Amino acid sequence: IFEYDLKKIIALSTLSQLGMMMFSISLGLFELAFFHLLTHALFKALLFLCAGILIHGVGNTQDIRSFGGLSLNFPLVTVCMNLANLSLCGVPFLAGFYSKDLIVELACQYSWGVFILCMMFICLSLTVLYSVRLTYLSFVGVYSGGPSISVCESDHSLIGPVVILSFVSLISGPILSWLSFPAPVLIFLPVFLKWAALL
Repeated sequence: IFEYDLKKIIALSTLSQLGMMMFSISLGLFELAFFHLLTHALFKALLFLCAGILIHGVGNTQDIRSFGGLSLNFPLVTVCMNLANLSLCGVPFLAGFYSKDLIVELACQYSWGVFILCMMFICLSLTVLYSVRLTYLSFVGVYSGGPSISVCESDHSLIGPVVILSFVSLISGPILSWLSFPAPVLIFLPVFLKWAALL
């Protein structure tokens, strides 16, 4: 949460998602942990590609305090990186939602203690917190770096893979869930737990 290095933030967010996978394995949901690994690999690759374009575009600095207002200079990268961040947070109908929400709802369905569920929801909210912080410091506000911003978005060798991975991040969640799980999962939860997972 207090890190300012763009690549470290994205790398440390991988540890948080590995924590979700280990939590899923501790519930005995091995297939679901592998499913989350696959979806996470797609939108995390998109995050790293977008981060590389931003670092290259602002003069090879990784400090997000010197970014700010990059949405004006990198509109396509902004959209793709925000898409990956929202998928990381588990926003409905993106790739991360299909795996993460299933882990959360199955954890709520098992008879775990309140402490374990509270820790899980705190970890999920921290993921949203550092993702929103990264987006805010990078794309909102006034650009606070040096005068050198290159036109990276005109380079199709950089933008092509980002657009392809963005499309794959959109459709990989439902496709991988249909391929991984032969039957739909029926989950019964009280209304407040159902809303807690979404919130």
